[in-house]
Amino acid sequence: MKRALITGITGQDGSYLAELLLEKGYEVHGMVRRSSEEKFERLAHLRERIHLHHGDLLDQFSLAALLQSVKPDEVYNLAAQSFVPTSWSQPVLTGEFTALGVTKMLEAIRHTAPHVRFYQASSSEMFGKVREVPQHEDTPFYPRSPYGVAKAYGHFITVNYRESFGLYAVSGILFNHESPRRGLEFVTRKVTHGVARIKRGLQQQLRLGNLDAKRDWGFAGDYVRAIWLMLQQPQPEDFVVASGETHTVRELVELAFDHVGLDWEKHAVIDPAFVRPAEVDLLIGDASRARARLGWAPTVDFPGLVRMMVDADLERLSAGPRGPAAP
Repeated sequence: MKRALITGITGQDGSYLAELLLEKGYEVHGMVRRSSEEKFERLAHLRERIHLHHGDLLDQFSLAALLQSVKPDEVYNLAAQSFVPTSWSQPVLTGEFTALGVTKMLEAIRHTAPHVRFYQASSSEMFGKVREVPQHEDTPFYPRSPYGVAKAYGHFITVNYRESFGLYAVSGILFNHESPRRGLEFVTRKVTHGVARIKRGLQQQLRLGNLDAKRDWGFAGDYVRAIWLMLQQPQPEDFVVASGETHTVRELVELAFDHVGLDWEKHAVIDPAFVRPAEVDLLIGDASRARARLGWAPTVDFPGLVRMMVDADLERLSAGPRGPAAP
């Protein structure tokens, strides 16, 4: 039985990855930060089948101790300060967790468990002011937020440890991936949750920023499958994971409102407070390498993803304050 350690296991990707690994017969361990308010709602349906441990990406000694205790075959580093707008108000914190935290984990692996296969969650936000369209593994980075800058550091330090110390360390450059488990602070979930509330008569308006912003959106459940496949290859290699399609926030809003039979223009309001200081350009990923070498392809298209998320939010509202288990 393989043993995996997931940092950020309580997040969207962590919960889907834990499900996938359990299905494949893994013993799954997750690292969580000690908190006065622990939130494990995404893991509620898995809680009895996984092992949770306290640790902190900023504490290298706790990482080394955790590696020695768990003795994983694979480590998936998904933990980060992952909300782009917050990275402008908390750039130092973002740098510590999202950049230096990667180095501390790699150092702990190098000294404690050099046999481990390591996955680093990189991001399409590293491309930022894009140098070419579409973006692939060799496209130069030009990040446009502290988050993107921190992710670029995490990406390159992973490459550096692979080349310098011979670690099996890879980065997945994932484009935007969403699901019913997405946090409410992200625009996709903000839209689908807002649409569900408007449909149920709980609010009248949905306040949004730049409706012309374009993203390459996919389903998180598809993307964690690519993550797992990266660590099953004979040689470590980085991969772009993307749908290869781009859609505007306006399209997202139109699809979501249309799914519940409402006119989006009667409810959506543009609020300058939600416009980023610096917007990224046209993010659209070329996942040709992942398709060819991993045999990976997405199974959920963009309209299907939006409908899935709206339906899940409608069901949550119908089920009351606690809502049903995350789909």
